[in-house]
Amino acid sequence: MRPRSMTGFGRGEAEEGGRSWTVEIRTVNHRFLDQRVVLPPALTGLEERVKKTVAGQLDRGRVELFVLCRGNLAAAPLLAVDLDLARQYHSCLVQLNEQLGLGCHVSLSDLLAQRGIIVQQEQNPDIEQEWPLIEKAVLVALADCDRMREQEGQALKTELNSRLDAFAATVREVEVAMPQLVAQRHQELKERLTKLLAGVDIDPARLAQEAAIMADKADVTEEVVRLTSHISQFRSFLDSEEPSGRRLDFLLQEFLREVNTLASKISNAAIARLGVEMKNEIEKLREQVQNIE
Repeated sequence: MRPRSMTGFGRGEAEEGGRSWTVEIRTVNHRFLDQRVVLPPALTGLEERVKKTVAGQLDRGRVELFVLCRGNLAAAPLLAVDLDLARQYHSCLVQLNEQLGLGCHVSLSDLLAQRGIIVQQEQNPDIEQEWPLIEKAVLVALADCDRMREQEGQALKTELNSRLDAFAATVREVEVAMPQLVAQRHQELKERLTKLLAGVDIDPARLAQEAAIMADKADVTEEVVRLTSHISQFRSFLDSEEPSGRRLDFLLQEFLREVNTLASKISNAAIARLGVEMKNEIEKLREQVQNIE
């Protein structure tokens, strides 16, 4: 199902033990694979695993991935006694009792009434325990995103093939017009040389030969052949199962180079118009190719 667009959105969920993980992925076009992963603070250690999972599915594009948790994420809190602090409180309470002559004993309830003797320690979640569930949600979101990218890619393929047909038709117009244009150029050069060399004794055969050589320089058969080959390659890349965005972009650069060479060789208004049309189609093709993975 190639080509794939680089624009997509996907959502995945995985639930277990009262916790529900939700992953959302947004992708847009980019020259390389550029990832931004947002995880809960306690699970930032999983960022590289998430990125590796994404890289296994996507080749190019700017990716924003958000991981959210609903439910109790933190592990059960631990209670601990601060013995040093308790001893200090006890010493202070005993001293007060003696100095003030209160005649009472320091009890456990007296100590527990003081702040900080028993503290609650928050426990971070076990990332190894959470990872399988998060990975499942990530893979579901990637599959959902991939379906959208493939749908967009098929629409792009249809549009590109339509544009390519128009471009190929213009190239064909140039190819059909070439024999007449070369013959016309040959005759024009021959007449110009005859006028310039009027009164000069020169072999007519040599004159015709020189005119033919100059006319051949305006022959764009090679450019037309290369453009036809590039068009065939472009279509094969569109049908490829491999990511082809970079190759298509490179081919369009070659399209433009051949069209520029072709236009520079021929001084003809009709061909100049066709050259402008071909450049316009190349630009439209390039705009679409920028979003292909």
